[in-house]
Amino acid sequence: MRIAICCVPTRAAFLVLLLTASVFAPIRSQPQVPVAAKPWRIRAVIIATFPSEFNRWAERDHLTESINLPGVTLPLHANAEHTVLGMVSGTSLLNSSASTMALGLDQRFDLTHAYFIINGIAGVDPLQASIGSAAWADFVVGDVLKEIDIREAPADWPYGLFPNGATAPNPTTVRPGNNVFAVNPKLTAWAFEQTHELKLPDDPAVAALRSAYTGYPKAMMPPFVLIGDDYASDHYWHGKILTRFARDFVHVYTGGKGTFAMTEMEDSGFMNSLERLDRIHRVDINRVMVLRTASNFSMQSPSGTAVESLNGHYVGGGTLALESAWLCGSVVLHNILEHWDRMYDHIPGE
Repeated sequence: MRIAICCVPTRAAFLVLLLTASVFAPIRSQPQVPVAAKPWRIRAVIIATFPSEFNRWAERDHLTESINLPGVTLPLHANAEHTVLGMVSGTSLLNSSASTMALGLDQRFDLTHAYFIINGIAGVDPLQASIGSAAWADFVVGDVLKEIDIREAPADWPYGLFPNGATAPNPTTVRPGNNVFAVNPKLTAWAFEQTHELKLPDDPAVAALRSAYTGYPKAMMPPFVLIGDDYASDHYWHGKILTRFARDFVHVYTGGKGTFAMTEMEDSGFMNSLERLDRIHRVDINRVMVLRTASNFSMQSPSGTAVESLNGHYVGGGTLALESAWLCGSVVLHNILEHWDRMYDHIPGE
């Protein structure tokens, strides 16, 4: 999750409003329904991180049946056919990993052939895309690293952040450890192919905001679909220097194959858990897709400051990002369901 300001004075105020809404206005659903003793053979799992990200899925794709999931605060939601599940994981790496493990180990669901669509809002690098844009990821990079205050770093360091095992930023090579997760590139390419011609929603207020990003032509474009990778961190960061760090960190950890596009707070937790579940044959990691949509830029415009950008207004960005997430994700979901006879044993692109 990357929280965007939408018609409220400050980012902090929006966060308080969002969390309050999450507690007192949960996802609308029908009463709890019992789950049959025989496992449901799930075809697709939709994962969002907080209720506002999931509400469009629940309402528009009729995920109205509610099922308690032990260990997860909010209930799962299912369609009437019991072929699609939706989960609100909770925000942060801690909640995303714990919720995913709870779902994957629940014996009521057969997830061995399920496709996972991880989706949510994020901050976007203005070098790669604009607010409202949607990025399918080939790589998710986590935030395990070393740090010293830049004021105590050597004068030639660009920032005080660097990989574990290294002695300075941007080493030639790194040991991947649990910091980089590769998403099935063929499935990513297929999802992109299904969605890249979609006309994503736009907003005049957002258009005015992006016009300030002179020198960043992609940031000034109307929202569009791309393939771009994400950096997951519980550290909510912002600004030109840290955006440079994210670009470099993703580049180093992917061996130069990845391009930083989106920043969020959950995806390495999702991917770590799903990889572990794949090892015990509870899920198929090759059926996982990661979709992030931009609610705000990760840095200031050339005419602004990082503090002003962090605390400023992102009018309309959150709404655009939420709409783009559902629009792109639902196209892929419906394609899976409509061609399930083929999708069951044949992953697209393979």
